[in-house]
This record gives sequence, C-alpha cells and structure tokens, in this order.
Amino acid sequence: MSTPRFLTLPPGVRRTDIETSRGAFAALEAFPGSGISERAPALLIPGFTGSKEDFIPVLQTLAGAGRRVITLDMRGQYETPGPDDAAAYSCAELGADIAAVIESIGDPVHLVGHSFGGLVTRETVISDPALVESFTLMSSGPAAITGGREVEGRVLLSALPKVGLEHLWSTRMEPEALAKGVPPEIVAFLRRRMFMNSRSGLLGMANELLSCSDRVEELAKATGGAGLPVLVLYGENDDAWEPQAQAVMAERLGARKVVIPGAAHSPAVEAPETTASALTTFWNDAERP
Repeated sequence: MSTPRFLTLPPGVRRTDIETSRGAFAALEAFPGSGISERAPALLIPGFTGSKEDFIPVLQTLAGAGRRVITLDMRGQYETPGPDDAAAYSCAELGADIAAVIESIGDPVHLVGHSFGGLVTRETVISDPALVESFTLMSSGPAAITGGREVEGRVLLSALPKVGLEHLWSTRMEPEALAKGVPPEIVAFLRRRMFMNSRSGLLGMANELLSCSDRVEELAKATGGAGLPVLVLYGENDDAWEPQAQAVMAERLGARKVVIPGAAHSPAVEAPETTASALTTFWNDAERP
C-alpha cells in the first residue's frame, strides 16, 4: 500500500468534497499562490488501498505552476463511501465516476492515474477522450498486476472473506509497515484508512486488479484519434508492473516516457519534486498550440 511520509496539508491545499451526478467524493484541492488558475486543471487518482493523501507531497508544487489541482478518494476508498456490492467497483464503474468528477470540474483536465488508478482512468479516456487535456499513467501497466504485488492481491482476495480485515492487518500489513520503519502516526493513519475502506470495495478492486484485460490498443486508438498527449511515468525500481513492461506500453501508445530515478511504485511519495517537475513539463507542453 502507498505510504505517505507526512499528512500535514501544505499552504494552499484544503480538504473538500466534489459533488457530482454520481455522488460526492472526498478530495484535496490545491490552488496557485495567487488564487488564479491560468492553466488547465489537473486530477490525480490514487491506486488500490491508496487515497488522496498519497499525493500530498506534490500538490503545492503542481499548483504553483498556475493550475488548480485535485486528488480524491474513489468510491469505497477511505473518506468516500461506497455501496456494499463488489460489482460496483469494476474499472468501468469507477471510470464513469471519474468522468462525472471531470464534468463537475467543468473543464478538460490533465488526468493522472496511479497504479490501479491508471486502469480506472483509462476507462474514462477510452469512453470520452474529450474530457481530458492529457493523460498520464503513473506506475501502472497494460493489464492485470504481476509479480509480488499479484501474490499480495490474491492473499487479500482469498483471506479477507475468511479471516477478516483485523487479522490481515495485525498479521501482515502492520508488521510490514513497522519493519520498514514507518512512524507510529503514519501507521495509525494507514490503519484508519484501511478500516474505513469498503470491504466490498476492497474485494471488487482486488478482483479487477488481478483480472484486468489488456486495453492498450483501445487506449492508443482513443488517444491517437483525439490527438491526446500521453505520458507513461514510473520509478526505476517499480516492484509492481515491471519497468520494462511499462516501457513497452509507452511504445505501444506512442507516449512520452519518464523514468524517475530512485523511486519504486509511488513516485509522488518517493521522489516528489522530480515527479512534480516531470508532470508540470508534460502538462505545459500539452497546452501549447
């Protein structure tokens, strides 16, 4: 799970709610220091078991380039409630939620999907590329997750209905966080976030993450036909989808590729300034005639 290194909101960042035709979404919103947004807004979507807090380190820097920046909890994540139906957490349903959020924002956005959020947001883009100014896949892949993260997902999917979340937290998640030296206040946040997640949401998203089909060709057709700039950004040490698989995906999409030195699966946390700089450069280039 993505692990924020701090939770204090920087100046210019506030907690809010985004009201849409598909419900309300808990969000963090950042504005430029002047309060005036001169560029297209950006929308950042977290991954499985993640939340809006995963992007706190980059929000102020991204907004400082002259744009409104929003990140949110998807349905069933942390502070956004969701239904008790695993089928409600398909990539297609979650992608429709993101489309509703963009419609509420009122302008095309620079859309970023991290990890599972990349699989969700590509549904949004395939369905209606006109909603998007540019699209970034951050530490995401072409299809279902692989490697050690796949094993973790299958353990959760199998064990959660049998032993419950408390057992999984106390025997796996908390010990792993403590072994990594995560500070107590962050461990407490991770526990609160995990237990506020919808149980059906965890099961539904895990199933999607483990079974998602390859839709890269469809995405390439949608973005190519719309002339939509695409970026594939990932850490050089990504331990979810293999870096080489993400590089091949970038080639298939005809996308720009940025590899973040020293980062693994969460570049916004592990290398925030480099990540924010790469995103801002890409977004500014996308807005040029």
